[in-house]
Amino acid sequence: MICFNKPYGVLSQFTPEGRWRGLQDFIDIPHVYAAGRLDADSEGLLLLTCDGALQARIADPRFKMEKTYWVQVDGVPTEAALAALRQGVLLKDGPTLPARVRTIDLPPSLWERDPPIRVRRNMPTAWLELVITEGRNRQVRRMTAAVGLPTLRLIRAAIGPYALQGLAPGCWRELRFVDR
Repeated sequence: MICFNKPYGVLSQFTPEGRWRGLQDFIDIPHVYAAGRLDADSEGLLLLTCDGALQARIADPRFKMEKTYWVQVDGVPTEAALAALRQGVLLKDGPTLPARVRTIDLPPSLWERDPPIRVRRNMPTAWLELVITEGRNRQVRRMTAAVGLPTLRLIRAAIGPYALQGLAPGCWRELRFVDR
């Protein structure tokens, strides 16, 4: 299994499309495929494998593998907004499962994003750590928007027991699958 720190602007597929680059620019290993997806405008941990059953075990919500995200939001979270995320929020495609969420300081050793996020002088930002077991399309972004905190930057920090742990953007390492 491959643990990859996907940079901003890269798709979760090998083939580039339009203005977005593909995984082929970073990983030259045949017959591996992403276990789950990260949008091109999201960063962080992407697991790749050549084992279809393992791919399903990692990506399928039925197995409830937790995904941990660091989310920079526009605004300062209120306790009501955090409580709503913890209870689950109603999205257009139905309610989400409850999330674990807490405010955090800027994650240590966080790299600069290229290009940088937009910054508004009169609007503070905050960081959240959000843990979910679902994997709907753009779910974290839609959840934070639903509680009045638009996402500015989204980084997947961990999937189950696997974490970025100092892996620089665009770099990867090989791992053994651990079933927890």
